[in-house]
Amino acid sequence: MTENRLARQIATTIRHERDRRELTQQALADLIGLSQGTVAHVERGDRLPSLPMVERLLAALGRQLRIEVEPLDSHLDAALDALAEGSGVERIRVLGLDRMLDALGELPYVLTGSTAALLQGAPLPVDAVEVAVRWRDSPRFTAFLQQAYAQRWNARWEEWGGLRVEPEERGEHRWQTRYGELRARMCDELPEPVEVRHGDRSYPVEPLIRVELTDPHTAELLRRHRQRLAPGPPGTGSAG
Repeated sequence: MTENRLARQIATTIRHERDRRELTQQALADLIGLSQGTVAHVERGDRLPSLPMVERLLAALGRQLRIEVEPLDSHLDAALDALAEGSGVERIRVLGLDRMLDALGELPYVLTGSTAALLQGAPLPVDAVEVAVRWRDSPRFTAFLQQAYAQRWNARWEEWGGLRVEPEERGEHRWQTRYGELRARMCDELPEPVEVRHGDRSYPVEPLIRVELTDPHTAELLRRHRQRLAPGPPGTGSAG
């Protein structure tokens, strides 16, 4: 596990537990005598915090730290191994991508994340359609979500529903719709797309180099995929 990945996992855990307790960053900071800026720094995952600081933060949230070990990158290998069967075309069909995009209609979007990687030939796990949508198109996006009977992911209760669907409302930009799961990255301007064609349809997708800069999880999977494709050291091949 790299330092950056561990820092992101700690950041996600602290943020999730703080939200579960319905505390602001300032309130959590006051509980343990830190500044709000320090808590924000930890939750951004910019740098790995010290173990004593993590323990103090978790203790204030009624939690404690538990350490487990696993083979290096095993979580990535498991995700990639799950794709051993099935073509990219079949996975696009199972994802229901075309049905979702048809329902989005004229809403401007660019496909991002693992969806963009899949369309560009990377065999990565994809369990939701991922798009970038401009903030100024939020009213049109909300209208689509309402038409699609969308339910917002409630991270506090770890279930769908109980939150307003509007992107402006607090919460993850993740919805379950009648067309499948949809995740959005709200932005001021759409990323410059490239056109990728599959069959008789073209898709506007974020280039892989940009995906790796904006989506840490997909970047990890792409890195591991390339490592698995790379030839091993001399003497590691199978005997003939």
